Amino acid sequence: MEGILFKKGSISRRMLALFAACELSAAMVAAAEPTITIDANKPLHNVSPTFFGLMTEEINHSYDGGLYAELIQNRTFKDDPKQPVHWSAVKLGNGSAAIVLDQSQPINTALTTCLKLDVQGSGGIANDGYWGIPVKPETTYHASFFAKTNRKSGGPLTVSIESHDGKQIFATAQVPGITDQWRRYDVSLVTGADIKPSVDNRFVISTNDSGTYWFNLVSLFPPTFNGRPNGNRVDLMQMLTAMGPQFLRLPGGNYLEGDTIATRFPWKQTLGDLAQRPGHPGCWRYRSSDGMGLLEFLEWCEDMKAEPVLAVYAGYSLRGEHVNPGPDLQPFVNDALDEIEYVTGDTSTKWGAERAKDGHPQPFKLTYVEIGNEDGFDKSGSYEGRFVQFYDAIKAKYPQLQLISTVGGRDSLGKRFTVKQRTPDVVDEHYYRNAMEMEADAAHYDDYDRKGPKVFVGEWATREGGPTTNMNAALGDAAWLTGMERNSDIVVMQCFAPLFVNVNRGGMQWSGDLIGYDALKSYGSPSYYVQKVFNHTQGDKVLATKGEDIPKLAVQPPTPRGKTAPPAKVMLPSLFYSATRDSKTGAIYVKVVNTAATEQAVRFEVKGAPVAAKGSEIVIKSAKPEDANGISDPTKIVPVTTQVGDLGNSFTRTFAPYSVNVLELQSQ
Repeated sequence: MEGILFKKGSISRRMLALFAACELSAAMVAAAEPTITIDANKPLHNVSPTFFGLMTEEINHSYDGGLYAELIQNRTFKDDPKQPVHWSAVKLGNGSAAIVLDQSQPINTALTTCLKLDVQGSGGIANDGYWGIPVKPETTYHASFFAKTNRKSGGPLTVSIESHDGKQIFATAQVPGITDQWRRYDVSLVTGADIKPSVDNRFVISTNDSGTYWFNLVSLFPPTFNGRPNGNRVDLMQMLTAMGPQFLRLPGGNYLEGDTIATRFPWKQTLGDLAQRPGHPGCWRYRSSDGMGLLEFLEWCEDMKAEPVLAVYAGYSLRGEHVNPGPDLQPFVNDALDEIEYVTGDTSTKWGAERAKDGHPQPFKLTYVEIGNEDGFDKSGSYEGRFVQFYDAIKAKYPQLQLISTVGGRDSLGKRFTVKQRTPDVVDEHYYRNAMEMEADAAHYDDYDRKGPKVFVGEWATREGGPTTNMNAALGDAAWLTGMERNSDIVVMQCFAPLFVNVNRGGMQWSGDLIGYDALKSYGSPSYYVQKVFNHTQGDKVLATKGEDIPKLAVQPPTPRGKTAPPAKVMLPSLFYSATRDSKTGAIYVKVVNTAATEQAVRFEVKGAPVAAKGSEIVIKSAKPEDANGISDPTKIVPVTTQVGDLGNSFTRTFAPYSVNVLELQSQ
């Protein structure tokens, strides 16, 4: 994710915010009744079986403070080298307490900074979580931490979840006497049935015994999806699995690269016991705990019944550092081979055995490996040489793998060079635009070269609205999706980005996201529901469609910076459509996007198969294009399914203003 030109005629991402104010004129070009003809007897091609997936990276507190269920922020005290951020001393009664970071009591090479607590009388430490600690009734939380004292025996310690002011205690447990040796302690905290869900809470460890205490790796987990230890947040996983993704691109884009070579995703340091994971600096101004490690990513895929698309670090980082092809790059190539072996190797291999040791003996299925991320930004022009070196090494050991290049397609980032020496199996293209640009380019893949590499649209989004997208963005998304679905013989994979955003102040670094949440609640944007509905009404055969007399809208682009005169209006279609068929059931799915401010009646002619008079319709709509869902109004815009009649091989349907519609026709 970077601020450059993404496509000919496009504008930089810094300008995208200006497009959010762009208004579509309601004036439509007069035309006869629009007609869409569908040929159900002659499919154009198959829908790619991996067409719909998810892209993830650590941005907007997507993992720490998001999907990764850990509730303690700064659990290893490394988020700030000078002060214990998100921690505070707790004074109880007439006692006193003081805290400070201490590097003189390391547990191991990973846990090198601890929190030192000096207590006189009664006192303790408190963590404020990720914008609060969520509390729910009748819930069991698992707390753990490492602790020691300056005496042979001290304590006991009281562990509790309580209101931020300490006046209400929701759950509490006792830990027996602490010794002068580091030891891990585990307790369960159970809330009662009569409490109300709340978030303005804290986690506290306290004592009534004066002395000095040290703490490290302090953790608090709520119940997790599928009950996985060190697992994921239940509500967010439920939303993801409900989408039915076929793949997950991991560990992400910028997060893979890091700001520098030294801060790239260190996959080997994210394996095994949490006490052996030091964490590393992220590239969005906060540190990653690495609790979401490589195995956790793979198990995330497993829980969704999706396949990983593994991105390997290829020698280029965000601030411009790169590794030259040749001997300097070889250690990174070897590291990628080790990573692939960790994912796919059986227990007779070194890294397959390591995965089994980590608790997962069974190898994971892997089809696609992406070499780098957005390497068109590399001004050195080294990617071709780097790609060839990775390509040759991976193909030699894993000839069955499909390799993805981050440059080389018709719309390569930067257009500085193409990969010529080796032909990638797939090229990755990224698009971030406003709704007008998406709609204007919905036919983007209609004229792509079918003889070249396949395309992975690995990051794309209509960026309007914030923190999550609004209805106008969903219309742009849907228009763009109809074009990709229609061309899913060449677009073999696609995924929206970014996936997540923590909506609290300070939690967002990138607006226009798919799913929003705070510590307690979550919701899907209109774009989320477009993605979900489109995936579940995909079919497996793309049908030929033809539109006639499609009305057009007069659209006023924004005035460019530095200009006084607005550009001329442009004419865009007001209807976008595609059709697929399920070869097993005979169902025909017709997707129609109405971007106009008025309802539109459309005539349908279906050829090649008898169509029943009854079917169903799913509609996502809103009265205003700027409408959006949010924490306080999570279901303002959601899909509504109704049973409809008066269908057949020739019929007319009227589509609401600002609406995304899917008709399911029953045929034989």
